[in-house]
Amino acid sequence: MADRHDLPEQAGPANHDHQASTRFPVAVDAALRAAGWQPGRWDIRQAEEWADALRSHASPAGHQHAVFPAAVEAWAEFGGLHLTPAAPGRQIAPATVRIDPLRGLHLARTLADLGRALETEVAPLGEEGNGQAVLAIDAEGRIYSIDHTGDWYLGPDIDQALSTLVTGAQPERLASA
Repeated sequence: MADRHDLPEQAGPANHDHQASTRFPVAVDAALRAAGWQPGRWDIRQAEEWADALRSHASPAGHQHAVFPAAVEAWAEFGGLHLTPAAPGRQIAPATVRIDPLRGLHLARTLADLGRALETEVAPLGEEGNGQAVLAIDAEGRIYSIDHTGDWYLGPDIDQALSTLVTGAQPERLASA
């Protein structure tokens, strides 16, 4: 089968334009659009409401959430989306994804501990499955999943993390020092 680069340039401008207009693999773009995302989506009001709710919450032991630009930007673009993969996974089952930082509201200590281990701040991003794992973002925009089996690195940014989750690519397990 020919790879995309082997196709003649006149293979169809509509197809070429579609490829140029998306920053995600086809399956991820389809799941995002089915969930209501479109390029340019930006709900900063909702992101700021989440930031305020997280800042004002403290665990019973006094742990507080970190809020920083990378998290607010991810919430503004993808917040409120519930992605449901439509295809089987590449290495593991693809995950449904809900971008809602309040899903991690009661995990301030867990996220602070992960941040300390990674030497950065970590904020909640949402959840994987129906609460099987919490998704988190660090101050540099890297994405993690925390579940009962451990902590997982999903990618250097939200785009790669969504691709990992929706396509069922095997994430990298974080090793303890």
